[in-house]
Amino acid sequence: MKTNPGNFFEDFRLGQEIRHATPRTITAGDVSLATAIYGSRFALQSADSFARAAGYPASPVDDILLFNIVFGKTVPDVSLNAVANLGYAGARFLRPVYPGDTVSAVSEVIGLKANASGKTGIVYVRTQGTNDRGEAVLDYNRWVMVQKRDPAAPNPPEHVPELPKAVAPALLGEGCPELDPTGWDDGLAGSAHRFGDYAAGERIDHVDGATIEEAEHQLATRLYQNTAKVHFDAHAAKDTRFGKRLIYGGHIIATARALSFNGLGNACRVAAINGGRHVSPSFAGDTIYAWSEILETAELPGRADLGALRVRTIATKNQPCGDCPGREGDGYHPAVVLELDYWVLMIR
Repeated sequence: MKTNPGNFFEDFRLGQEIRHATPRTITAGDVSLATAIYGSRFALQSADSFARAAGYPASPVDDILLFNIVFGKTVPDVSLNAVANLGYAGARFLRPVYPGDTVSAVSEVIGLKANASGKTGIVYVRTQGTNDRGEAVLDYNRWVMVQKRDPAAPNPPEHVPELPKAVAPALLGEGCPELDPTGWDDGLAGSAHRFGDYAAGERIDHVDGATIEEAEHQLATRLYQNTAKVHFDAHAAKDTRFGKRLIYGGHIIATARALSFNGLGNACRVAAINGGRHVSPSFAGDTIYAWSEILETAELPGRADLGALRVRTIATKNQPCGDCPGREGDGYHPAVVLELDYWVLMIR
């Protein structure tokens, strides 16, 4: 058999290392396509002239674009037979990536847990993305529900890893060039609000909505080389629980990040993802809205140019966020599709 059917739950082993195929040179075309899909307006990632004035050699690749490209490398080996991607923890963006850099990925299986149904199991992996100089650019943990090939097959030994609840502020900003606050033009950045203008407990309705179109979602998954069947194969999806393709969770994250510009325009870099949950599925035709809560503000050791905001962003479908719907006791408002806890770097 020369084709790759993907790994099923019983194929994984604790400690297994997977070197993922197809290194990817990120180009200006990739960046332009991502901008066309999401409409992100963060100035640092949009204009070389702005980036150079602020202290960067050029505009860095959007951090969520990098995350999705590295994630896409892992799909054929980790989640080709996924039912759903369940969550993230301890993700760190270790240094900026620029057009022309080539990114590769390696994953380690760090946990396995069979589900009671006997038909699926949860696979935990830690993935590291590196550039062509061998430098780590991204490191993250995720867990995904994967089908079994044979429900009667014995399950691998169970191990649920202990994952970090949050990335410590002392670990943020690694590899981030020193910025020049006097060269940072608030007018061009689209926001007059800097680090000191935000406080823990503040909630921000990002106001705008973005309707997901079938074609742009397909473009996005192809941009990331994400071949998961649940996103690509409409013919196979008609026989699933939902009867149609699911929108890739990274597409929702990228949409929510782009929407967050309206209220967090000077949040120039995503430094870490503490945790995230895809609460419910999204489909083509849904309109995504987002709101954010500032959970914490933090000084960065030795950095006078940047501070860090710990942000909890909630994305909803077909529900404007004026009333900030979120958790309701032990559950969620029925419109919630994403809860993301992450750190952003903001000019002082």
